[in-house]
Amino acid sequence: MESVAAQDAPLAVSEGAARKIRALATNDGRAEAILRVRVTAGGCSGFSYELSFQDAAAEDDLVVETAEGVRVLVDPRSVPIVRGSTLDFDDALLGGGLKMRNPQAAHECACGESFSL
Repeated sequence: MESVAAQDAPLAVSEGAARKIRALATNDGRAEAILRVRVTAGGCSGFSYELSFQDAAAEDDLVVETAEGVRVLVDPRSVPIVRGSTLDFDDALLGGGLKMRNPQAAHECACGESFSL
């Protein structure tokens, strides 16, 4: 587990996303807001993101400390793919939620769930 400061992190987390993550963790009864971001093979464009709450970091995770006391975990295989990305929150009624803005994504599926590099 390696903690990194926001300026050295592979991804940024907007204040809106941090607030939403904190609120979701609290609603879920979690004392700590620890969110895992993982890139998996799949979806109609090749890759997709998985977001899930965790109780603790794995030994090889990169830990990004963000606003609201939120910690975001990124596994070593996902780091190169999410590098330069921003985890943001969109409050639109249709298609809103936590969104990964990845400048490396060459194509995003119309469903908004998968991407290719």
